[in-house]
Amino acid sequence: MPTSRRTFAAVAVAALVLPLSACGSGGDDSGSSDASGKIEGDITFQTWNLKANFKPYFDGLVADFEKKYPGTHVKWIDQPAEGYADKISADAAGGTLPDVVNVSPDLVAPLAKAGLALDLDKAAAKYKKEYLAGAWASHQIPGMTGTYAFPWYLNTGPLFYNKSLFRKAGLDPAQPPKTYADLFADSLQMAKKSDGKVATLANVPTIEDFGRYGVELMDKQGAAFTFNDAKGVELLTKYKELYDAKALDPQALTATPESSGKKFLTEAVAMNPGSALDLGNFKKQAPNLYKNIGITDQITSTGHVNMYVMGVMVNSKTKHTPAAVAFAHFVTDAEHQMSFAKKVAIFPSTAGSLDDPYFTKEDGTDETRVRIAAAKSLKNAVNYTPVLFSDQMKTALRNEVAKALQGKESPKKALDNAVKQCNTLLQQQG
Repeated sequence: MPTSRRTFAAVAVAALVLPLSACGSGGDDSGSSDASGKIEGDITFQTWNLKANFKPYFDGLVADFEKKYPGTHVKWIDQPAEGYADKISADAAGGTLPDVVNVSPDLVAPLAKAGLALDLDKAAAKYKKEYLAGAWASHQIPGMTGTYAFPWYLNTGPLFYNKSLFRKAGLDPAQPPKTYADLFADSLQMAKKSDGKVATLANVPTIEDFGRYGVELMDKQGAAFTFNDAKGVELLTKYKELYDAKALDPQALTATPESSGKKFLTEAVAMNPGSALDLGNFKKQAPNLYKNIGITDQITSTGHVNMYVMGVMVNSKTKHTPAAVAFAHFVTDAEHQMSFAKKVAIFPSTAGSLDDPYFTKEDGTDETRVRIAAAKSLKNAVNYTPVLFSDQMKTALRNEVAKALQGKESPKKALDNAVKQCNTLLQQQG
């Protein structure tokens, strides 16, 4: 569930320009940023494709809130994944945006710019310390001050690696690469020792890779992308070197998660991101690979891995600000996030929750192995993907990266072109 919803969240939502006059529920500007009043009134809570699998959980959550705060009533509505961004945009423009809304950072950006997302740094600052710093910061918008949604659940993934292939290449399987410098060195050695038969990676660099490499992706004002700087060019130049040495799988240019997973399964690739579900598949389909599986953190040269984050936003035009803020906090507090995390493979964004034995204590199962590895890396993770980076921009970057790897353009020219295209798209967002 998290992967498919995360993928959907990457849709070009930020490109939807909302009219600045758009109103929230109630159809007028009667909203208030003061959340200190009495918690009462009727509010609407909208989730994103969660009803089918988690109806009992959310029914219980709503009932508990209404019991805690007599005089409140929460109407829960759930929207399908398909068309969610369009639905939010239409509601925002039509003045029918729910009081509390399940969002991702790219969905928040246009709403915040249109003045429809409540600034929690002003309205709910007392709760900030309850959340991981990186998670709280994930719903901040470049060029704006404030935080525009409570962080809800997080996701990340460790890397799997094939210890047997590392051993055959003369690499220490107990010391997998941690930084990009390690990765590049190990990858070239792997390709050389296998005469180009074994690649280390099956994926081209994405915006998250540039972030984890330490590239400044965007200026502080959120006015322009900047990943074509010297460090960005350095990263792409290194990937070109890998591609030429067959240390990067030749099909990486058109790879999908499924195709790169198959390459790892057949031991043609030495490292690949994955989940507990993949481990179960390896156990059945490739017992020899399963026997030699290593689990390590994502490659990063900044000391911080990438996180994906979902949030809960409060409509700034709600007529019941105290109740809406209280409910958004209730959904995302430590107790309820922990409860939700035990029902689905996600991670809480609340400080201290990742120290729970559920995320730290081995029990011999594959699912727990992966959960512990991911939880450990999340404590200081950041959301590298800029909230203004749309799906069209990802495609532009991928196309230019492919040209550089194939030698059709220099890495510098390719990134200059990608940044130019992305900045044009950014200007179109308004």
